[in-house]
Formats: sequence, C-alpha cells, structure tokens
Amino acid sequence: MARIVVLGAGFAGLWAAIGAARKRDEIGANGEIEIHVLDRNPYHNIRVRNYEADLGEVALPLGRLLDPIGVSHGLGEVEAIDPLHRRISLVTSGGEETLAYDRLVLALGSEVMRPDIPGLAAHAFDVDTYAAALRLEDHLASLGRSAPSAGRSTVVVVGAGFTGIEVAAEMADRLARAGITGSRRVVLVDSNPAVGATIGAQARPVIETALASLEVETRLGVRVASVEAAGVHLSSGEFVATQTVIWCAGMRASPLAASFPDARDRLGRLLVDPFMRVADVGGVFAAGDVASSVVDGLHPTVMSCQFARPMGRFAGHNVVADLVGLPMLPLRVDWYVTVLDLGGWGALYTEGWDREVRTTGQAAKATKQTINRKRIYPPLTGSKEELFAAAAPTVQAPPPSYGAR
Repeated sequence: MARIVVLGAGFAGLWAAIGAARKRDEIGANGEIEIHVLDRNPYHNIRVRNYEADLGEVALPLGRLLDPIGVSHGLGEVEAIDPLHRRISLVTSGGEETLAYDRLVLALGSEVMRPDIPGLAAHAFDVDTYAAALRLEDHLASLGRSAPSAGRSTVVVVGAGFTGIEVAAEMADRLARAGITGSRRVVLVDSNPAVGATIGAQARPVIETALASLEVETRLGVRVASVEAAGVHLSSGEFVATQTVIWCAGMRASPLAASFPDARDRLGRLLVDPFMRVADVGGVFAAGDVASSVVDGLHPTVMSCQFARPMGRFAGHNVVADLVGLPMLPLRVDWYVTVLDLGGWGALYTEGWDREVRTTGQAAKATKQTINRKRIYPPLTGSKEELFAAAAPTVQAPPPSYGAR
C-alpha cells in the first residue's frame, strides 16, 4: 500500500489530509493509499485565535476530524527528513522511530523568532501555540489572585505587527477576565518608527486611532535590551516594571525546511510551484507557512490561514493525483484581504495588496468574528460528506464586508 505522510496538522496540514482523503475516495483508492498525519499535538489549533480572551474551541481533537474520513494520525516530534530515501526520523512516546513515505506533504508551519536576548527565554510569554496561549492565560489568572502592584497590572507587548497589535488591543479584556481591575497599562514596543510597519500607510492612522482609544502606549524605534522577572529594559534606557512580557516580534518557517536543498526565501520558506511541489525533490509537496508560492502571477503567499487553507487543499488533491498519475490542479488566488482585530474598538478590514481600507470599527469587527469563529473552522459534525465538500480544491470568495468605512 502506498503511503502519503502529512507533517503538521495546522491549517495547511489538516486541509491537505482531508483534501487527499477526498481525492482518494473520488478515485476509489481507499484500499490502496494510506494517508497518515503526524503532529506533536493531538489537536488542530485555530492558531489565529490564540490572542483572544476566550480560548474555548480553539483546540479541535484530530480524531474528531480525521477518523470519519479514514485518515490515521499519530503524535511525534520530527527530528529529520531524508528526501533522498523518503524517510522521516521522529521521536514518539515509544522512542526514536523511522517513518517511510511514498509522497510527503510538508506542512510544519512557522514559529515565532526568539533572539538571544538576556532573560527572554526565561521570562517572556507568547501566543505562538495553544500551549503557549494557555500558559499566558494561567499566568494572568495567577496575577489576578495576587496583591496589586505596578508590575502586576502592566503588560509589555513586543512587536507591533499583526499579532502584537491584536494582543495589545485585546489585553484590556484579558486583564479584566483575569480579575485585574482598576488602573491597567499596556505598552507596545517595536524597533520600527511606526506601528504596523508592514500593514500599509492607509491602515496606519486607523490602527493609531484605535490604540489611542484603547489607551495602549507605544515605544517605537527601540529594542528590548533584556528581560527580567520584574520588568524589561529597553534600548532607550527606559525600564518598564512588569510581570508580563509577551513576545510577538517576527515569524520564520519551520527549521525542518532546511532538510531540502532547494531555494528558500528570507523567512526560510521553501519555494513551491503552483501545484505545491517542492522543486527538484521527488514526491514532496509543501503548503502553508513553510512554503511560498506566487499565487496571482506576481505576489507570493503570506504567512496566514488565508493562504494556508487553500494551499493545503490543493496540496492534498495534487499529492494523490501525482501518486496515481492523474492531472494536478494549479492554485491561483486573485484576491487578498487583511482583517486586523482591534479589541473593544473594533477591527480594520483592507482589500488588495496595497491594503486599501474598506471598513473599520464594529463593521469590520463583524467580518473578523465571522472569519475567526466560522469561516476558518472545519465542519465539526463528523460527516465525511461535509468534510470532503469543505476540502474541494477551490478558492473561497473573499469574506463578507459588513459596511462602508
């Protein structure tokens, strides 16, 4: 029996597995092709919600999604990939193991970059994974039970990109949920001279207005020099007393992308063709944050579920088609939007690669909630038919826009 292995069960990996099962079923090859998903966790994390105050329903058990479609899944930490011999070295609860494959879908995603700053590893939090988000939640809850102090009610968020802005904007609700009332302080730190440096000139005034309304302070053009239990030292010489430093400064592709000799971009992502194939490596496809594909003839994909999900669906379809010698389908995405959550102020919705502002405030918030709570979720009914329908190799229309700016 031929084996397809999908490494990673995030947005790209999950949809690659379901898409592959859909194609396998379509051609009547259920008894001839095994599809196996390997991840370090037994759940699919709705990762883009890890910044929210309510972490319910953001970790979906894999069995609930994969068992109904006949996809096996296991837990393990990938140590190395040998594309020449088509073998994966991993560590499981049983020890070191080797897993062979006939076709591979690499969907190990990305991780937050953690530079070698004194005290960062020991004292900072992040929301990169569900486990990290729970750790932050537990920490805030413990602060809520402790005696009031300046450090207790002050949060420093490092990185004023998408994740950092959303974390900072949501922090007032998270502190209130933890029982930290009264005077609270949120400080957003970035080495760039402006917040949202990559989000675009049109969007920046909206973000600045929202952060000011939420009373989020900014420290721009400065870096973190060191972190300690009592606070953070900035390159400007300022010391901010805090027990909560949240690191959101940059992402990079999984280091396992370096297992392949092909070209990678500045984020460490493998360059793939429109079929999600890794060039010059037989039998390997890649999708999601670990891969970069030019999807409209000009723009490469962005690290986001907006691209990871269709990349996964097409990779799943194509890996089965490639295995049995059927035509593959190229992925083309002709639209791009961004929807930035701005906490109690609302949200920001932009269209196009120049990020033209379309809606703001509560109208944009409605769009964000539709995305975060409905659009990016797989069917949860356990229905094979519904899962297969959702995994069709097609591109969704843009999310709804609920009002004018």
